[in-house]
Amino acid sequence: MTNQAFEAHDHRSCIAEGVASAAQICTERNLQFTKTRQRVLEILLSEHRAMGAYEILEQLRAEGLGSQPPVAYRALEFLTKNGFAHRIERLNAFIACSHLDNAHAPVFLICRSCDRVVEAEADPAQGEIGRAARQAGFVVERAVREAEGLCPACAPAA
Repeated sequence: MTNQAFEAHDHRSCIAEGVASAAQICTERNLQFTKTRQRVLEILLSEHRAMGAYEILEQLRAEGLGSQPPVAYRALEFLTKNGFAHRIERLNAFIACSHLDNAHAPVFLICRSCDRVVEAEADPAQGEIGRAARQAGFVVERAVREAEGLCPACAPAA
């Protein structure tokens, strides 16, 4: 599922599988997967691009699920805290996690032309970050890595 956003796929299945996985994890961890939290995850899964909180709030408002910013922010906080979504620092936006089945350190590939975002897996203990941390006696707990460029569909047009 690493580059699914850059490839044609059954999007309804993509959304259904993501929501089902999150619901199962919530049941296993005894977490409340409320209607609003589920809907915010569905909204994130419906796009393979990062979405801002206010963009999500607009959809919630249109569906009668809330009109105040805390509604979206609380749902996003729950989703990110529990690993169902990630915050894209560079864009100040959120994307659904595409690797719910395992703990991982994501790398985000952001297309500057079409705004699609792909989540890839990486090991922060390896590479430059890992080497620098080891040399400094530092233990990496969280690393945010984002790359901006052109996806396969946009690169030929550039």
